[in-house]
Amino acid sequence: MKSKSARFDRKSIRNRLVMAFVVTSVIPILVVNIISYYNTSSLVQQNVESMTKANLDQTRVSLDVWLDSYEDILFQVYTDDYIVELVDKINTGQDVANNRQLLRKTLRGLFYTKDYVKSITVITESGEVVFYDQLTASTTNTSWMDSFAMEKEELYQEISSDNRTHLYPTGEKVIFGSNSCYLFHIGHRIIDYRDVKKQCGVVIVSIDEQLLEEICSTATENGLNFIVDKEGTLVSCAGSKDIGSTVCRQDMGEQEKKVVYRQIAEQTGVLGDGEISVYSVYDEKTNWEIIRATNQEELVQGLHQQQKLLAFIIILSFLAVLAIMVGQVSKMTGSIRRVVETMRRAGKGNLTVHVAPDETRPTEIEIIAEEFNSTMDKLKLSIEKQKNAEIAALEAQINPHFLYNTLDTINWMAIDRDEYEISNMIATLANILRYGISDSNGIVKIREEVEWLKQYIFLQQTKLKNSFECHMNVEPEIMGFSIHKLLLQPFIENAILHGFEGIDGTHSLRIYMRKDKECISIQITDNGCGMPAQMVQEINAGIFRKTDDKNHIGMENAITRIRMYYGESAKVMIESKQDAGTTVWIWIPVMEGEIGI
Repeated sequence: MKSKSARFDRKSIRNRLVMAFVVTSVIPILVVNIISYYNTSSLVQQNVESMTKANLDQTRVSLDVWLDSYEDILFQVYTDDYIVELVDKINTGQDVANNRQLLRKTLRGLFYTKDYVKSITVITESGEVVFYDQLTASTTNTSWMDSFAMEKEELYQEISSDNRTHLYPTGEKVIFGSNSCYLFHIGHRIIDYRDVKKQCGVVIVSIDEQLLEEICSTATENGLNFIVDKEGTLVSCAGSKDIGSTVCRQDMGEQEKKVVYRQIAEQTGVLGDGEISVYSVYDEKTNWEIIRATNQEELVQGLHQQQKLLAFIIILSFLAVLAIMVGQVSKMTGSIRRVVETMRRAGKGNLTVHVAPDETRPTEIEIIAEEFNSTMDKLKLSIEKQKNAEIAALEAQINPHFLYNTLDTINWMAIDRDEYEISNMIATLANILRYGISDSNGIVKIREEVEWLKQYIFLQQTKLKNSFECHMNVEPEIMGFSIHKLLLQPFIENAILHGFEGIDGTHSLRIYMRKDKECISIQITDNGCGMPAQMVQEINAGIFRKTDDKNHIGMENAITRIRMYYGESAKVMIESKQDAGTTVWIWIPVMEGEIGI
C-alpha cells in the first residue's frame, strides 16, 4: 500500500508542476547566473590583460625611443671627424699622451648632453683605452671594464666586426667609493667615411640602469615592470638584488619562466601579499623581454564578493518563487482533485454526478468541469437513445436473404413472361446489392471490382437507354492486385449522371487501369460538360466548399475515402474544362508483397 501511495505521489500533477517549474525556471536561472558570473569574470580578466598588455606595449615603445636618443650620442662619437683624426693619431703612435688627453676632453664635452650617461669609452685599434667616467677620477681604469663579462680584446672584436649598434645588458654592480650603480652599455665601431672599411676603434656608452627602471614605471600601485634579456639575465628590476644575474635558463619553458618571474616580483616586496599574475612582451629591437607582474588580490576578492552576493540573491529568489509556486500549485491542484473525485464516482457507475461550480477555480479547470458536466448529460441522453435504437433495430431487422429470394422470384416471373431484358437487369441488380452489402469497406482483387463495375455500368446503360458508350481497358498483369471495394464507382457515377447532363452528341466514358512503378494508375475520362476551373483548383488543393452541388459532394466523399484508406501514398488529380469533359487520375499504392496475376 505504501509503494502504491509513493507511486501516486511521484505521478501527482502537483509534484510534476513543481518539478517542471524547477527544471524550466529555477535551473535555467541558476545556469544563466553562473554563466553570467564566469562571463563577467572572464571579461574583467580580459580587460586586465588588455590593460596590462597596453602598459607593456607602451613601456616597449618608450624603451625603444629612449635607447634611440642615447644612440644619438653614440652616433656623434663614432662619426665625428675630429675624434676619428685623434684615434688615427693614437693608432699610429703620434704624440699618444697628448692625443689621449684631447680625446678625453672631447668625450667629456659630449658627456652631459644626456642624463644617466656614466661613462664614454673608446678602444682604439692599437689597444689604447680612452674614456671619461663619472664614477671614477682615474684616467687609466674605467669603473666597469674590469668587472665586464668580456675581455677588452673580445669586446673590441665583437663591436668592430660589423656596422650595427651592440647592446650589452646590465652586469655586476659598479662600486667606487660612495658611487655605485648598475650599468648597461651600447657600442659601435668608429667609422672614417674617407675609408669606411678601415678599422679605427670602437666607442662604448655606459648608461645607468636607473634609466630602465624609470622607463618601466616602477612606481605603480599594483604592478611591477622589469626586464630580462634572451640569455636569462635580469637587466632591470626595482628593488631586486639579482640585477645582472642569470635568473632563467634558456631551456626553460614559458610556464617555468613565469614561475621565476613571479618569484622575482615577490622578492622585491613591491606588490605586497596576494596572487600575482605575470605578463610579458618581447622587444625585437633590444632582444629583451619586458615583464609586468600585477597583484590581483583586490580583483579576486571583488569577484568573490560578487559571487557571494549572486549566490545569496539566487537562493533568496528561489525560495520566494518556490513559495509562490507551491501556493499556486496547491490551489490549482485542489480544484483538479475535486474534479477527479467526481469523475471517479462517475466511473463507478453513478451517471448523475456533476462537478459543483467554483468561482476560484482556474479558467481551464472550469472549462474541464463544464465539459464533464455536459458530457455526462449527453452520455445519459445517448444511453437512452441507444436503448431505443436497439429496440427499433430489432423490430425493423430484415434478413438480406429475404431480399435476394424476392428478387429471384421476380426474376423467374420475368422469364416466364419472356421478359429477358428485365430478367438480366434484376439478376445484375441482385449481384450488385450482394457485392455492395457484404463487407462494403472490404478489400477485393481488381478483377472482382472490374466485374462489378461492368455490371453497374450495364445497369446505367440500360436505365439511360444506351445514351453513352463505355470502353474499359485493364492491363491483365494488375488483375491480381488488391483494392478497396466500391472505390471507383462514385467517379463513374459522377461522369454518367452529371458529366453528360445537357450535352448533345455521342457520350463516351473511358476507363484505363495499369501499373505505374509501385502504383496502380487509374484514368476515368468523359467527354461531358466538365467543371468550372475554380472548382477544379479547389478540389485538387483539398478544398471542398459546402454547396448544394451533388457533383461536388460526391467527388469530396470519394476522395476522402481514398485518403482514408491509403493516406499520403495515394494521389487524386482532376483535369477538366467546361464543355470539354473531365479526366480523373487516381494513383493508389500496390500493397506490399503482391505480384499481380
